[in-house]
Amino acid sequence: MRRLLSFTVALALFAAAASALAQAPPEFPKPGPEHAMLKQLEGTWDCVMTMHGSPAPLNAVATYKMELGGLWLASDFKCDSPAFKFQGRGLDSYDQASKKYVSVWVDSMVTSPMMLTGTYDEATKKLTMTGEAPGPSGKPEKVKTVSLMKDADHMTFQFFMIGEGGTETQAFSIEYTRRK
Repeated sequence: MRRLLSFTVALALFAAAASALAQAPPEFPKPGPEHAMLKQLEGTWDCVMTMHGSPAPLNAVATYKMELGGLWLASDFKCDSPAFKFQGRGLDSYDQASKKYVSVWVDSMVTSPMMLTGTYDEATKKLTMTGEAPGPSGKPEKVKTVSLMKDADHMTFQFFMIGEGGTETQAFSIEYTRRK
């Protein structure tokens, strides 16, 4: 009796799955012009990072590649200076539902991700994002990032901590030059 019941349940599940497959597949998002803007960053970039209050800039390398059907820009950032070893990874996309750019960032200095949302100004070639990141105390703090595409081969990135009353303090900046 149990075998017959198990077989009947399995047959019903199989029939339901076959019926679902016979219907039109769901419509998945496709990359749009906002994803094409992110795609322009693909490649390897040499970076010079200047930390606020630090006397010497640090050299790093960033690589970008569109993945996951062209919907997400995956990044890998490495600074291998004797004074500062650091690695970070990011995923950036455009959320077609919210009409905002989105970013998730993790790195070798924190155990929780930074989540950002923002907008791109085509006229100024500036992507401005805000969100929260773990602060020095380990508690979430408000942050702002600004990425400015100077031309196809040069970009500036600025990272700001946002204090009480909205006061912005620049933590660091990075100058990117595309490798040829």
